[in-house]
Amino acid sequence: MQDAEEQQQYLTFMLGEEMFAIGILAIREIIEYGYLTEVPLTPPFIRGVLNLRGAVVPVIDLVVRFGREPRESTKRTCIVIVEIESDDRGQEMGVVVDAVNEVLEIPLGDIEPPPEFGARIRSDFIKGMGKINGKFVILLDVNRVLLLDEIAVVAGMRKTEAPAAA
Repeated sequence: MQDAEEQQQYLTFMLGEEMFAIGILAIREIIEYGYLTEVPLTPPFIRGVLNLRGAVVPVIDLVVRFGREPRESTKRTCIVIVEIESDDRGQEMGVVVDAVNEVLEIPLGDIEPPPEFGARIRSDFIKGMGKINGKFVILLDVNRVLLLDEIAVVAGMRKTEAPAAA
């Protein structure tokens, strides 16, 4: 039997034909893709914001964040709400994914370091490469992917706009 430290759980999801994963401890909930309020003058990868139980939550399109062309949403498209570390407190953000697959346990021994080259996304976004059934799954570092200056600007709206919504 393995210790909890030797094995971690990840939520796997699809972006196009590629499978990615985020550590389950960062996941707050998964919601159906629905109406988003667009925010003017934001980078293209910020799809907008949504009202989640009275909180303004920025929503990021990972496909566009990774430098690819945006795609149309389908019935399987959903938003994964994750919590990232921001200024010593948690910040909820939404991530648009094409489809959520399953929660998998990946032993630490089956996680390889990020590739030096050849990845289709920035290597600093990758926490590691998990081996599942002989295939690699890209394990994302959500704090790196989501916590950047341009996103922090949108997250700052939460403080200024939330009282107006009340």
